Amino acid sequence: MQYISIMQKICVYISFLLLSNVIFAKTIVVGKQTQFATIKAAIAFATNGDTIIVQQGLYKEGNILINKSIYFIGENMPILDGDKRYEVLSVKANFVTIKGFKIQHSSFATLDDPGGIKLYNSHDINILDNYLYDNFFGIYIQYCKNILIKNNIVEAFGKEEQEIGNGIHCWKSDSLQIIGNNLSGNRDGIYFEFVTHSVIWRNISFKNIRYGLHFMFSNDNAYFTNYFKNNGAGVAVMFSKKIIMMNNTFAENWGDAAYGILLKEISDCYMQGNTFTKNTSAIFMDGTNRFLIEKNVFKANGWGMKIQANCMDNVIDHNNFIGNTFDVSTNGTLTLNTFNQNFWDKYEGYDLNKDKIGDVPYHPLSLYSVIVENNPPAMLLYRSFMVSLLDKSEKLIPSLTPDNFVDLKPLMQSIRL
Repeated sequence: MQYISIMQKICVYISFLLLSNVIFAKTIVVGKQTQFATIKAAIAFATNGDTIIVQQGLYKEGNILINKSIYFIGENMPILDGDKRYEVLSVKANFVTIKGFKIQHSSFATLDDPGGIKLYNSHDINILDNYLYDNFFGIYIQYCKNILIKNNIVEAFGKEEQEIGNGIHCWKSDSLQIIGNNLSGNRDGIYFEFVTHSVIWRNISFKNIRYGLHFMFSNDNAYFTNYFKNNGAGVAVMFSKKIIMMNNTFAENWGDAAYGILLKEISDCYMQGNTFTKNTSAIFMDGTNRFLIEKNVFKANGWGMKIQANCMDNVIDHNNFIGNTFDVSTNGTLTLNTFNQNFWDKYEGYDLNKDKIGDVPYHPLSLYSVIVENNPPAMLLYRSFMVSLLDKSEKLIPSLTPDNFVDLKPLMQSIRL
């Protein structure tokens, strides 16, 4: 009974402390006609739990450091300007919210990676509804946990990879939520390295110099319902495992080394419900193992899938391949992957028992695609009579394409997704 009484007193004391923080929290207003004309003065005056409201205007205060747990709110989108010389906003505290600012013109440097907003070893941070304009890095996160980055616009104007940083750059962090952001003109739209247990959802990443999204050594993550369009080389997921990729759109990523998505040295991943349209290669798989790819649409791409010979135990199941120049290509003769019940618009088989499954197996790898893989200039002969004759003869008497590169049960109708 005495133990319960002590615990009750401790709970009452903790509740009193929490209530005190709420009761005594201040709202501090920054603006021309207020007590505080500068943001730095307001932060110096604030204590943990306070709210700082910054009125509309232009604020050139160099590097602004947030080192307290505060709500930092912009009214009518005030502008924080780094004047091309400073990192604009540095956060070295926990439990911080940054909302409603235009943050622009950070310094440009490759050694310390300055950003519009940079988080240092922080947790429980919200970055909401901001416009990051013409910064080296838009939002930079390092050694952080429980971060929400939502509904921000990150716009840069880099021409070469070395001239610009990433839109949202995440390094050695955990439990991030990247939601509803719009990213363009950066090196990579979103970059993850050594990031775990995080979600990327409903972002639009377009016209970035390199990748719309880039994973490196980042496990147990997911990205859903994002739109990646017209980026330099599309999306790259590399040296990672246990990644879920669902309901994304990969569009118009054209170029000699471009693809909708590059999957390199990854394993135990899942891909469903994605749409790949008008990419040079929709998917390029290199060292990819134990990957389930199902219920995706590959439409009007140069190559639907390029599967390197070092890929094993992958299952390509119930996908639509429509209007691609080549549905599948490989650089080897040994195929250790499974194709099952996909729809191929080039399939010319029949269905006598009307079960909507072709009675004749389909070999999606054409002889011409094998020739082009080894001799790219042969693409000049595309749509020639000789190429058509080669492919037709190969289907009748297979000789150069792998026998086990086959869909035993091709679908007669496309799948409704």
